[in-house]
Amino acid sequence: MTTATEISQRILEAVLAQKLAPGTRLGEQPLAMLFDCSRTLVREGLMRLAARGIVTVSARRGWYVVEPSQDEAREAFEARRVIETGLIRRAGTVDKAAVKRLKVHLGREKAALKGGDVGLRSYLLGDFHVCLAECLGNGLLADTLRDFTARTTLIAMRYQSSHEATQSCDEHVQIVAALERGDFAQAEELMDRHIGAVQSALKLQSRSDPLARLRDALAPVSGPSRGGGAAQDLHTRSRKSGRRGQAGDDPGPGHEPPSTYLGALL
Repeated sequence: MTTATEISQRILEAVLAQKLAPGTRLGEQPLAMLFDCSRTLVREGLMRLAARGIVTVSARRGWYVVEPSQDEAREAFEARRVIETGLIRRAGTVDKAAVKRLKVHLGREKAALKGGDVGLRSYLLGDFHVCLAECLGNGLLADTLRDFTARTTLIAMRYQSSHEATQSCDEHVQIVAALERGDFAQAEELMDRHIGAVQSALKLQSRSDPLARLRDALAPVSGPSRGGGAAQDLHTRSRKSGRRGQAGDDPGPGHEPPSTYLGALL
């Protein structure tokens, strides 16, 4: 029988795999049908995720995946930086079994990069940080990092991160190599750079210019494409950034069909 824990875990995994976008509605009845359980169990699972900052509820919209603000994005990355660099700084040592486990994880990352499963690739790249915390001997912070990683995954989706998956994997390899050498200062510095690189790839507006987004939108359109081209560009932008992923959407020729895993069913 499906439990509330299993429901919350499946939804969290779908977020980490980028199969549930920010703002996706999570209807209790569709989820109850999907998991073949009562709405009471679904509600319990969603309440657990709400307490962890992954979903939220409102009287008008019901349950939906959180849409982190820019300030929340900055805070999430700062929290991860403090936790992950602190874990490495205080570790002191990493045994051979832990290094072996991390290398196995890196092998799975590399295999996923060569394959076509984008969801698995995204999940493994995020789960590296959870795995590292567990290998450094702090299960409590590993659970905390799992939630922060899910939130930063949503942030990367909402703010169109340009950070390459191959770059993340390479940076993970460098961190593990430094840990294996016993160079914890270098590993800490590499982790700080890695988190900073992911954050800097986000399309966030500067705090010093609150009108930046509106200023960009209202900038004069110039060039020969002022007519149809501009309209087409606006249409393209709205499809990429304005719409929420919904079941049945046609992504158009040349695009992968939507996943049938959980997110597409909602």
